[in-house]
Amino acid sequence: MVRPVLLVAAAVAWVGWAAPAQAESPVGFTSPSGNIGCYVDYDYVRCDIAERDWAPPPRPADCEFDYGQGISFGAEAPAAFVCAGDTTLWAGEPLEFGQTVGAGPMLCTSLESGVTCHDTITGAGFTISRQAYELF
Repeated sequence: MVRPVLLVAAAVAWVGWAAPAQAESPVGFTSPSGNIGCYVDYDYVRCDIAERDWAPPPRPADCEFDYGQGISFGAEAPAAFVCAGDTTLWAGEPLEFGQTVGAGPMLCTSLESGVTCHDTITGAGFTISRQAYELF
């Protein structure tokens, strides 16, 4: 009788530990300030920013929509600036500083210095904040 209880307790503890980092479905969130909004799926991540102190690279000739308002990457696509007519700024509830969410191998962490997202398999990703951005 003790063993099943211990197994159930261990399973609950394991699920409780894993659940905050990995979602069962795509997840959206905003930074605590509301300046950054992100969408995270199993093979795609996108974060848009409302206010920034930097300028994106020049708009590509083939971009017919808004450009540079965010950064995205996919399982097989490197991080790049967004060309889109929509936004992820209001993608979900605030993700507190120091918290991480994800779907599949895609993870995003909210930090006081901005949001960092990366693919845990390839290492590709980006950091975006009001002050700066980095593609990796």
